[in-house]
Amino acid sequence: MESASSDTSEFLDSSPLSTNPSTPLNPSTTNLVKLSREAATEVLPVTKAKNICCVGAGYVGGPTAAVIAFQNPNIRVTVVDKDINRIRKWNSQHPPIHEPGLNEIVRVARDGTNATKVNVDGAFTAELPARPPNLFFSTEVAKFVSEADIVFLSVNTPTKITGIGAGAATNMVALEGATKDIAIAAKPGAIIVEKSTVPCRTAQIVRDTLEVHRPGVPFEILSNPEFLAEGTAIKDLLNPDRILIGSSRTKAGLAAATTLEEVYSAWVDRSKIVTVNLWSSELSKLVANAMLAQRISSINTVSSICERTGADVDEIAKAIGLDPRLGSKFLKAGLGFGGSCFKKDILSLVYLAQTLNLEEVAEYWMQVITINEFQRNRFVKRVVSNLHGTLIGKKISILGYAFKKDTSDTRESPAVEVVKSLLADNPAEIAIFDPRCNPEDVKDEIKRLFATTGLKLLKPDGPIEVYKDSYEACADSSAILILTEWDQFRYPPLQNKESVFVKTNPSPVSSTTLTSHVPSELDILHMMASARKNKITSPTDLEPPLDTDPLNRYLPEPACAEGCRDCERGSVEEVIASENLEWARIAYQMKKPKWVFDGRGLVDVVEMEKLGFRVEVIGKAGSRSRLHGFDGDRC
Repeated sequence: MESASSDTSEFLDSSPLSTNPSTPLNPSTTNLVKLSREAATEVLPVTKAKNICCVGAGYVGGPTAAVIAFQNPNIRVTVVDKDINRIRKWNSQHPPIHEPGLNEIVRVARDGTNATKVNVDGAFTAELPARPPNLFFSTEVAKFVSEADIVFLSVNTPTKITGIGAGAATNMVALEGATKDIAIAAKPGAIIVEKSTVPCRTAQIVRDTLEVHRPGVPFEILSNPEFLAEGTAIKDLLNPDRILIGSSRTKAGLAAATTLEEVYSAWVDRSKIVTVNLWSSELSKLVANAMLAQRISSINTVSSICERTGADVDEIAKAIGLDPRLGSKFLKAGLGFGGSCFKKDILSLVYLAQTLNLEEVAEYWMQVITINEFQRNRFVKRVVSNLHGTLIGKKISILGYAFKKDTSDTRESPAVEVVKSLLADNPAEIAIFDPRCNPEDVKDEIKRLFATTGLKLLKPDGPIEVYKDSYEACADSSAILILTEWDQFRYPPLQNKESVFVKTNPSPVSSTTLTSHVPSELDILHMMASARKNKITSPTDLEPPLDTDPLNRYLPEPACAEGCRDCERGSVEEVIASENLEWARIAYQMKKPKWVFDGRGLVDVVEMEKLGFRVEVIGKAGSRSRLHGFDGDRC
């Protein structure tokens, strides 16, 4: 492999490289793979990875490593992090993040499974073999980095808050520290993979750091950005639309890319695995997020026009989404984007443009963030205006605190900014409920966010209260604000939700076919999900633990230590977190005129008004507005 000190610039090529999906690979430990590129026509030895280490146990590293381990039972995958509390949670019954399907994936890979036989609809008996654990979590960074064939860099890369580039540039402290640890501990020939979202040309920083600490030792650096969306991360990992691998265009770089490709090919069609040069890969992630955020801000500008003209933003989104050149994705008007990615990545792109003296480009992308902030402020002004310009003496209920549905992540959540704005109008109470955010965690975050102000905002000293029960949160409220697009808040309610374990475009499988092979781990999880839903394994109601594990597949989860803080706090109960809101019950408990301000377009105005609510929906004129119809048509 190439030495860490080699300069890759002369080998860069912007043309994409993809392997031929129709060419089978020899399953031996070392494959001889001919890469489809004129500059690399020689036959290259590509070693299969047996040991992978992921540095960083956060929202990217944890789920990514879990799925890689789940889909590659013969590869040992270890996630390392210096945060003792985070690793403790991954090794417990209380994972540090919520993602649909994550718990099932982790339990299979981390704990192993029982051997099981199951009769499916009386048609055949499936043999489900036991599997040993191959996913591990540890604070021993150096030990497991030193054993790895592939090391993923999955550390946090937030925006700088001080110094040159503050407010736009990427803070590289964690990445530099992790790279140093890897450089000192990694074995010669290890493949270092950037998984974190990083500025373009970061691979050169990684290479320079490796050379400083291990001069002359051969390492190869790859870029493999994640294209996950929180709330659907497991589904995205199991059914990716593409896997992007950036490498140097040397023979060693291309061979390293193919080694990583082998890991993903265990479940991803090779036609979806694309290799480009390092810089294209790094920049692609930033541009992808910037373009998605741009669409959100674009439709939100339209929503403001709709509210003043009588047009309906949902109807407009449907009309333009039917144009195949545009498509329907990311055309849902709302409070704007949140989370740790979009704003940070746009700012990184803005800073890159500024350092390249492209001020017009920087200003263009900065407007995406400006519109995002404008949308939130506009929503709060609409709330206060409809409540006669004052919130004094009134209880305001917040439904949804996470930045999006199906996650407990509150970083850069629109709800946080809305709460800050509401506080300025001195409401009697701001009642917060989220079906997946632990109330104690929300309280801790509020204390942290306002620590520098010296204000005591939590009850009994302040107006903010965080509830476990949605109906208590809404009782005696003057207005309800829907800030997160949880399906539980919809009205009329959503009836069915697709399992995350359903394969994309699955091939038809008959009972005869299934009896001729061992089901995959994904097949098994889908069967378990179906069994829970349809109760195919039992004619009667299942009792714990079979209500959540109908095939008796899981091994016991790790026991928590005595005095476990998470056990003492309690967890969000699955039934309560998943049940649909009874809006009629809420209407009975509210103060008239029972305002509902829908910032996510979840409720049907006409149906809600039948329950006695007054409803304002983002991107639509109020139901009592003169903008509906022609003036002469009003009664």
